[in-house]
Amino acid sequence: MNASYDKNAAVVVLPPVANGRLQDRTLRAWLAQSDLTQETGPKERLARIIQETGLPYPEQGLAALRLWGQIGDRPTKWIAAVDPVYLEPRLDHLCLHELRCAGVESSQMRSLTNHLQATIATGSEYGFLRLGSYGYLSSRSPVATATMPAYVVDQQRPDDFLPSGDDTAAHRNLLSEIEMALHEHEVNQTREANGQQPVNSLWLWGGGTAPEQIARTQPPLFSDDALLTGYWYSGKGVTEPWPGSIAGCIDQSIAGFVAETPEFHDNAELLESCLTELREALRSGRLSSLTLLFRDGVRAHVRRSHGLRVWRRSSHLLEAARDK
Repeated sequence: MNASYDKNAAVVVLPPVANGRLQDRTLRAWLAQSDLTQETGPKERLARIIQETGLPYPEQGLAALRLWGQIGDRPTKWIAAVDPVYLEPRLDHLCLHELRCAGVESSQMRSLTNHLQATIATGSEYGFLRLGSYGYLSSRSPVATATMPAYVVDQQRPDDFLPSGDDTAAHRNLLSEIEMALHEHEVNQTREANGQQPVNSLWLWGGGTAPEQIARTQPPLFSDDALLTGYWYSGKGVTEPWPGSIAGCIDQSIAGFVAETPEFHDNAELLESCLTELREALRSGRLSSLTLLFRDGVRAHVRRSHGLRVWRRSSHLLEAARDK
């Protein structure tokens, strides 16, 4: 897809295909006929979709776009996202664990952000707020932040993703205050008593202001992802919640589309049902090409003509992924 996008193509973000999730042999054989690659390097979902559609990637302000997607109006302040994380001390380094996917209740985020607002934001230029399960930091002056959300950094050394340069002192100082304020908070005492990892830090990322709204030619979006929704709002694009199936996306669109399955619904049944519906849309001519972005980094580009590759019945990439 480019700025005018292919009206017969779809870009779809799907659950992971690794760990033996895709059991249907006919679907594995169908994917084996496609152009399969394993993406390298850390990349958040908006960046993966942008790469396929040819749309412009925001220079800054990802957190403000996410907030825009939640509230429906363009934020006017400088905003950064704050993701709840657990920094695990290991022998010679820290390991970051992203906790939102693991389960941090909205009430817990509210308690933590209210505590931070009362302890370190009072009388300062910072402000903390919580909307749903997401946390945000507003600031009168820009603060250096990471560019990647916490889910990209999960199970890795955070140092490799932190901002660098001469303007990071404010980030380090603020993070130290946050970690001191979170230490032994009652939310963490409850979590540890329940066998859960405590929220001993926050991951600050995506700082900036929202771009001005400007009309772009882009396909309709079907997603519950607040960041994707906010980006589509910024381009005056058509966006709808995930309808529950690929068939629902096809019924609600007259041409190509971008779709993302729900973030926390990474089950094998959803994966196989979506692939079955996409395969049928390709075979029937409703779509001429597909770009499938699996959440474990596998990418498949599928065209109708790929069905002529009858000699391809398996893929080392898919089999290797199943053996992980």
